[in-house]
Amino acid sequence: MIVTVASFKGGVGKSTTALHLATYLQTQADTLLIDGDLNRCSLDWSNRGSLPFKVADEEKGVNLASLYEHIVIDTPARPSLGDLKTLARGCDLLVIPTAPDAMSMAATLQMFGALKGVKAKYRVLLTLVPPYPNKAGEEARITLESIGVPLFKTSIRRLSVFQDAALEGVPVNVVKDPKAKIAWRSYVEVGKEICNGCNG
Repeated sequence: MIVTVASFKGGVGKSTTALHLATYLQTQADTLLIDGDLNRCSLDWSNRGSLPFKVADEEKGVNLASLYEHIVIDTPARPSLGDLKTLARGCDLLVIPTAPDAMSMAATLQMFGALKGVKAKYRVLLTLVPPYPNKAGEEARITLESIGVPLFKTSIRRLSVFQDAALEGVPVNVVKDPKAKIAWRSYVEVGKEICNGCNG
């Protein structure tokens, strides 16, 4: 299974999502994360600590791909429309993370428009959702659902434990913090949705 993570806007948790989906998929079968982001966020994360799966840049990833059951691709931010369509067609599922703020939502709606008519499976993942009583996440979900944007049922909360994980160079489920369980559970649920959707 090939899962590609892409967004038209930076700072929406794209690399964090790619890394944690790879962590989940590794619990099912050998997984390779290809870091195509120009900032090399996933490789940097990996170099700071220890990840339970292999991380490679695009060049090495091409040679290693056949050895792995699952591949997660962390793409460069803001792909061109042509690249976006190619990415979408070349994977089993395109995951589009978006924060619930106005600018991120506008970028996601632009992607949704660009993917209309493209024969590809994609789904939007709400990330960096602020805690209750803030209703930004809920309102973003209602807005996206009302225009037919395919969404994951699970949202990812805005939690500082993700930054702690990046600093330690580990997935969030390894961080010693009570919030780590909540953070990890969300990505487990997203991972299950992906596996059920791609197998079903």
